[in-house]
Amino acid sequence: MNEFDAVILGIIQGLTEFLPVSSSGHLELGKAILGDDSIPSESLLFTVVLHFATALSTIVVFRKDILEIFKGLFQFKWNEETQFSLKIILSMIPAALVGILFEDELEVLFGGSLLLVGFMLIITALLLWLADKAKNTEKPVSYRNAFVIGISQAIAILPGISRSGATISTSVLLGNDKAKAARFSFLMVVPLILGKIAKDILSGDLSESTTDSSILIIGFVAAFLAGLVACTWMIKLVKNSKLSYFAIYCLIVGIIAIGFGYAN
Repeated sequence: MNEFDAVILGIIQGLTEFLPVSSSGHLELGKAILGDDSIPSESLLFTVVLHFATALSTIVVFRKDILEIFKGLFQFKWNEETQFSLKIILSMIPAALVGILFEDELEVLFGGSLLLVGFMLIITALLLWLADKAKNTEKPVSYRNAFVIGISQAIAILPGISRSGATISTSVLLGNDKAKAARFSFLMVVPLILGKIAKDILSGDLSESTTDSSILIIGFVAAFLAGLVACTWMIKLVKNSKLSYFAIYCLIVGIIAIGFGYAN
């Protein structure tokens, strides 16, 4: 992997983590298009670095919200911030269970299967189209909603299913306010990302990587900056009901991915 590959994959991760077009699916497509045989062997550490960069960009964008949540927790009061924190924890359970119980099976899916990515992108397109047609309401995210959204996040582990697209669409279809749906969707993934990073570090798998540190830094910076832009932009797009544009994009890319998959 060279510096150019690191920049491209970093930008792809930063943009697609927040835009509803599937970061995992686009990374698989990016690796296939770049055709660099070294990328798969270096994927674990590089992917961990990119995910940390996007988690950090989320923390920066929602720093005020996160501070309010921590204040509520440390005050030991049953207030809105405390309830929001519990809903975040509740939403994490499905994805955490799937990640722990089916880790080996999931790793097989991330082996460059463009056919799978293509079909999952088409499913993402359908979800986004349905959510874009839903009427906006003032309903907050309930505990039941939080768990259902968590299930959609667990399903979005599949490459090609957009995590943000699936969780925001599910939340909107449940009747939640679109702005609150986007906020919940972005904040609920931060603990999972940080937990996955901690697990990978403690497992010792990352110590086997020989990836050049400069490549990691370049990828991190690219993903972080792209993530800042995409996160801020996505909040505005959800509020203005512009998800149909991404539905069309996912449909087109999904068809292209299927075509590449059959060709290979």
